[in-house]
Amino acid sequence: MVDVEFRVVSDRRDGLLLALGQVVIANGFTLLRQRMLNSEEGVVLVMVVRGPAEALLMLEERLGTHHLVQSFEASPYEPAPAAAPAPAPAARNGAPTHAPAAAPSANPAPPASYAPPAATAAPIDTQRVETLLPQLARNYPNILLQLVALERELPPTQREATLRYIGQRVGAWVYKRDFALGGQLPLADSVRRIALPAMRQLVQAELHEDVLKVRNSPFCHRGETGECCHFLRGMLGGLLEGQHGADGVRVVESQCRNTGAESCRFEFEA
Repeated sequence: MVDVEFRVVSDRRDGLLLALGQVVIANGFTLLRQRMLNSEEGVVLVMVVRGPAEALLMLEERLGTHHLVQSFEASPYEPAPAAAPAPAPAARNGAPTHAPAAAPSANPAPPASYAPPAATAAPIDTQRVETLLPQLARNYPNILLQLVALERELPPTQREATLRYIGQRVGAWVYKRDFALGGQLPLADSVRRIALPAMRQLVQAELHEDVLKVRNSPFCHRGETGECCHFLRGMLGGLLEGQHGADGVRVVESQCRNTGAESCRFEFEA
């Protein structure tokens, strides 16, 4: 069982909780708690639900595509930390009371100042990726749920490299399918005429000068730290390398909603 927090924005308050609560229950989940408030975005409904992990993607899809829902975010629910342990018993007859000494551990816990070493990237599971790519091609552009599920299953040390690689392969495939017959373009025109329309098949994307912004990346707020739209960054690189070569353009996610930004920003360097 998993506990998940959903944040929904709607333009309608009446009947919102009832309608979405029915969706939650119909998918085998229990509504643990909820709160609703008004904000500048609209009516915000936050729900904490519990249910089977294997049914989570279907629930997310049905909530995210519900006609009352304008925007939708999901994140693992982390309950408040447990209360501090009770103080040690008072001294008896003037003699201090001592807790029994703990047995020495073969693997003692690190001190508070200890910082674990940075995890090294694990190799990509190429067999798994090659099995997945034909499925993505068949389902394109409805592929984000599959990729979010993959992100959840991957070990943390494999996520960035694997999702960027898949994104690069998908972007290169989309370029060859939809854009390869066009002429050679400068980088700024490639972003506007190739990268932007391709990304709009998947997410809400817009271009401000030379910066591409995505407002609804599904990879944000899912427990990762830092910039986390690895698939989108890889796909942008794959879309542009057909025009500019594999080493001809560098894509940087300069801001991310996962770190508090309003939108995920991608910049391009020749």
